[in-house]
Amino acid sequence: MIHVSVLLLYIGQGDGKRLVSGDMYFYDIKEGNWYAAQLVKRYGNYKYSYKVPPDLKATAYCEPRYIKKDSMEVY
Repeated sequence: MIHVSVLLLYIGQGDGKRLVSGDMYFYDIKEGNWYAAQLVKRYGNYKYSYKVPPDLKATAYCEPRYIKKDSMEVY
């Protein structure tokens, strides 16, 4: 068994929040958090970012997991 970080990506907020991706595993949490930061970036005029509908807002972060070695691909 080994400790890894799984990247979780959610779209939406509150009760409408849904898990879009939860299958990217990383040995290094710093690398996982870098990908999390890239996934939630929004391009455009940030002056109006408050106008992004709640169902399209993204949240991504890494969570520690304990998995069986070689049971899945780890980056």
